Amino acid sequence: MTTAVVIGAGFGGLALAIRLQSAGVATTIVEARDKPGGRAYFWRKDGYTFDAGPTVITDPACLKELWALSGQDMAADVTLQPVNPFYRLNWPDGTNFDYTNDDTLLRAEIGKLDPADIAGYQKFLEYSAGVYREGYENLGHTAFLDFASMVKAAPALAKYQAWRSVYSTVSRFVRNEKLRQALSFHTLLVGGNPMTTSAIYALIHKLERDGGVWFAQGGTNRLVAGMVALFERLGGTIRLGDSVTRIATMGDRVTAVETESGWRSDCAMVAANSDIVHTYRALLADSAAARRSADRLERKRYSPSLFLVHFGIRGTWPGISHHMILFGPRYRELLADIYDHGILSPDFSLYLHHPTVTDPSLAPEGCSTFYALAPVPHLGKFPEDWSRIAPIMEKRILDEIGRRLIPDIHDRIVTKFSYTPADFAHDLNAHLGSAFSLEPTLTQSAWFRVHNRDDAISNLYFVGAGTHPGAGIPGVIGSAKATAALMLGRG
Repeated sequence: MTTAVVIGAGFGGLALAIRLQSAGVATTIVEARDKPGGRAYFWRKDGYTFDAGPTVITDPACLKELWALSGQDMAADVTLQPVNPFYRLNWPDGTNFDYTNDDTLLRAEIGKLDPADIAGYQKFLEYSAGVYREGYENLGHTAFLDFASMVKAAPALAKYQAWRSVYSTVSRFVRNEKLRQALSFHTLLVGGNPMTTSAIYALIHKLERDGGVWFAQGGTNRLVAGMVALFERLGGTIRLGDSVTRIATMGDRVTAVETESGWRSDCAMVAANSDIVHTYRALLADSAAARRSADRLERKRYSPSLFLVHFGIRGTWPGISHHMILFGPRYRELLADIYDHGILSPDFSLYLHHPTVTDPSLAPEGCSTFYALAPVPHLGKFPEDWSRIAPIMEKRILDEIGRRLIPDIHDRIVTKFSYTPADFAHDLNAHLGSAFSLEPTLTQSAWFRVHNRDDAISNLYFVGAGTHPGAGIPGVIGSAKATAALMLGRG
């Protein structure tokens, strides 16, 4: 029987392992941490459940497909609940904008900002539908292994002016600055700067509009648990708490995987859901080809990191939406500080996650679970001591939430903790503490990204945020589909 090892139990690794096991490949997942999920880790503290993220589930069809491969039903393992509005956007002047796929409500929200932009939004929607069709449906699940594949895709990319940024493209259709922010911020959820990320990523709007925004009952961790349960029912094996220390090679072939505990597995194929630089630099240290790949990768641009403060508080807040974006006083300038200048600005924009408004079971009765997330420069641009900075950032973020939403927040807090760029680097071996791997610019997308199969080591594959098509749940699930096709000889 053909055997495979998948390194890392993030969404991409789990989805790939399910596809391989469903096709009859005996697959073992090896995960360094004590729980599966990768960036979708979770903690339970003082009766509260805290998802590390990601928490926005879109395109549920790509997840259901994993169960359908073996004639099973995702609903037996995971209950998805719709979230509406998708996001409530809030600005410092008190303006709120409810982002939804209900046309009547959305047009009313746009009209409150600028009635003249309703027609422009309709044109943007048509554009988004076009890039969704070309960039997601046609190219999102296809591996780009040679430059010819990129040339073949070029006409579609040119048709939609992929060289333009998302923000620039949105600005062609609408004039209100708040609406421009509302239609361009999504790239931040996959690590991209709206001012530089390719306009192809405007497809996210169509993806959400058609498929909705969902939340897994019990938290994102229950989606992870459901995927693990499916994989194990199929006969797959998962090893937790045992980090891979070496991918053994001979010539242009992987021969085995070795772990910290001394476990070793000879295998026909290896797929890495681990950090791309860590994989090439540390796990493949014996390979000259891998060292050259690591050198090239280290010269690329990486997405920012994140600072998160998780907190459980007394009281319930039905007026605070499940997903909120709290924009700061600056947009373009703040993004430049994060992506270009490496400055930890005194102002920030926040994503606020409030899951208990959808699922009260994530906190003790009469209480609420939250986290607030701020994009921050990665460690390569801001190499400071986060153990010193974390308490300062924590207070500043909670103060801002207090000013805008929960006036007595500090008095209500029962438990809290933060997660910093240093934690991304330590817990996930994330290069520079980046939260999303390579920055999704046009020249770091598709063929220009890490290939789903290595160019020099013929049975080494990659899955997850660092490879095509990129970060986000649909992105890494799509990478698993592309990589599985190669590993099963169907690509």
